Amino acid sequence: MSDETPTVAERGDRMRRQVLGDAHAERFRAHTTEFTRPLQDLVTEYCWGAVWTRPGLEPKTRSLLNLAMLTALGDMDEFAVHVKGAVTNGVTALEIREVLLQASIYCGVPAGVKATRTAQTVLDTLERDGLLPT
Repeated sequence: MSDETPTVAERGDRMRRQVLGDAHAERFRAHTTEFTRPLQDLVTEYCWGAVWTRPGLEPKTRSLLNLAMLTALGDMDEFAVHVKGAVTNGVTALEIREVLLQASIYCGVPAGVKATRTAQTVLDTLERDGLLPT
């Protein structure tokens, strides 16, 4: 398929791997069941393939937006995954902190506190593993 244009799903799989890493993508696939496959395919094609690959925003900006939106939703499992992805996309700890301060005002302090604690845990792990740029 080297001469053919990749499908939206293939672009989505590549983008997920670029942002979240191969290990995450492989865990994602390993935990996909017959029941969950339609949703996982939808996420790969539309979230990662149709939206994340659009030219209108850089991946770094999309990561910052995701952190704010996931704070608002209170989804700390997804938030933690996207903190790591944001760092991969060039977002600094300072930028993450500023997004969380902004989100705290607009989404509520409890949501901001929870997200800040989660971000700190992820950033500490990345730093310990030598994956946090200085």
